[in-house]
Amino acid sequence: MAAALASSALVTGSAHAVSGETAADGTYAFTAKLDIERDGGKRSCSGALVDKQWVLSAARCFAADPGKDFRIDEGAPKGKATVTVGRTDLSGAAGSVRGIVELVPYAGRDLVMARLAQPVTGVSPVAVGTTPVATGEQLKVAGFGRSKAEWVPDKLHAAPFTVDTVQDKAIGITGKDAAVCQGDTGGPALRDSGGGIELVAVNSTSWQGGCLGTDPAESRTAAVDVRVDDLAAWVQGVRYRPVFAAAPWGKATHLASGYFTGGSAGGTRHMDMIVRWNDAEVTLYQGSDDKDPRHPFSAEYQLAKAPAPGKTSIWQHVEQITGASFGGGSDGLVVRWDDGELTQYTHLDAQGFHGEKQLAKARNTVWKHAQQITAGRYSANQQRDDLLVTWDDGRATLHPDLDTNGVADKAQKLLVNKNTTWSHATQISAGEFTGKRTADLLVRWSDGEATLYPGVDAAGFHGEINIRPKKSPWLNATVVNAGAFVANERPHDVIVRWANGKLGLYPAVDATGTHDEVTIVG
Repeated sequence: MAAALASSALVTGSAHAVSGETAADGTYAFTAKLDIERDGGKRSCSGALVDKQWVLSAARCFAADPGKDFRIDEGAPKGKATVTVGRTDLSGAAGSVRGIVELVPYAGRDLVMARLAQPVTGVSPVAVGTTPVATGEQLKVAGFGRSKAEWVPDKLHAAPFTVDTVQDKAIGITGKDAAVCQGDTGGPALRDSGGGIELVAVNSTSWQGGCLGTDPAESRTAAVDVRVDDLAAWVQGVRYRPVFAAAPWGKATHLASGYFTGGSAGGTRHMDMIVRWNDAEVTLYQGSDDKDPRHPFSAEYQLAKAPAPGKTSIWQHVEQITGASFGGGSDGLVVRWDDGELTQYTHLDAQGFHGEKQLAKARNTVWKHAQQITAGRYSANQQRDDLLVTWDDGRATLHPDLDTNGVADKAQKLLVNKNTTWSHATQISAGEFTGKRTADLLVRWSDGEATLYPGVDAAGFHGEINIRPKKSPWLNATVVNAGAFVANERPHDVIVRWANGKLGLYPAVDATGTHDEVTIVG
């Protein structure tokens, strides 16, 4: 890799490896050896397995000039790169060797997640710490780099280091009888937490005092490590990406959004999404903290299993679902069933459905004629608890303050009388696209047209805005759902599940149109 630091500003140079004691056989087996070929040369680094298919390391390991710049592009590495993990003695045959097929750098830090071609078995990934590193804390730093006496050691080395300084993105550490040497770049800095080991930083730059090949006059053993103790959510989001993409999205029949697992408008965590599948399974997808529209979700929870053969599930009888907020905790869900029953789940979270309330009885003669439902902020009450309904005779009605009023006739507001147009409203979703006092309604019509109705309230609709023409590709929009999935300011992003099973996201839809689609699952 690059030469040792040559100035008093540690962050201006580049450095690499741990010239400490040989680690006991099998200790820190999650520590990885990276072998990288690029631009006709070869280099080695270290890293840490944080998931069966992901290694966390330093981005500079993959950079064109590691000594000058750690910035790299997301995607496949520029050349061949492999990882050996679970083999603390490289002369043996334990562990696994995997190719690296994707790099995901963290902007502004010398940090990268590297996806392996196949998952690793037999090695437990290291947990990522969430408690901030403190000055004076003792860490154990590990790596496969150069030692005091060996140019290319076969065995993993590890040594204690003391945290000298803590900054927003990095920590300064010093080894008493050890240094971070060439080849240890990307290696883990570890905390012993109640008998468990967790990763809090990765090696980035060092003075390399005492490392073989360094100027004998260089005695400094200080180094700079990049913090990861504040990036557990990012690590989780990256490792989850291929899991989300692998779901059978062509079988998603219903989508609903809300803050079910935490977060709120203006916060860092985006809206979650509930998916009901055609086998009656129900999944909750947790919104991410990442503003990258390609990756709006970071985890998933199964809320209802698909029924076993010969068994049944209540979720087989869903006609429509919509997310709603009733206050006092996490958001909830409204479900219309195929027998006309209407149910409110006041709160919903990763553990399931809570506060069930029957809004309309089963086998009633009214709600079987409802076609579409969506809940939004259509009244003075700032909760998203006003239910807008379209009916098979073309009517559209508003049921404000659902938690207080239910769907009683006395509270119902007629928005559109019987007609031959609104029965063609194939998909509807509440959102806040135009900045009005109340929410808007997005309608996808049966001919592929899409329309916004701005500022809907009890007085009705107040104009319409065409955002997709007739016979547009939205003819193939099988499921449409609005939410706050990107900037988390307000629910003005639209997710579409297409007839071909792809999943697309339109960020920041407004009165001027849907703008460019971002493919989430291709």
